Amino acid sequence: MTPALPPKGIVDKPSSHSVEQTVDRLKNILQSKGVMLFALIDHSGEAEKVGMKMPPTKLLIFGSPKAGTPLMLAAPSIAIDLPLKILVREDTQGKVWISYNSPEYLKERHGLRQDLLQNIAVVEALAAKAGE
Repeated sequence: MTPALPPKGIVDKPSSHSVEQTVDRLKNILQSKGVMLFALIDHSGEAEKVGMKMPPTKLLIFGSPKAGTPLMLAAPSIAIDLPLKILVREDTQGKVWISYNSPEYLKERHGLRQDLLQNIAVVEALAAKAGE
């Protein structure tokens, strides 16, 4: 039996750290695993540049051609969701959250074979380790 998918396919996990610390932890984990960080988008920083305020919000875009290429060969549409992304944000109560697309959701969305799920399931371990 397949576990129930999270609403909209997005998983939200609490972090025990600030946005900055969580992002640093993620960057260190990615580097230690040889996974490329393609971009770090500071949404709150960009908002500030145009005179708007929002809680700290950062998006990490990362991946590995070795893991992603077989996915795109098997299901070309997954390229719209790759590289993988993790959103780190602070809510209005000051709680920090780590959010990402559920691998199971991506599998269903793009019709991936079960044996390819491991190529994107790494996002769950990354989020758990960064938030602990």
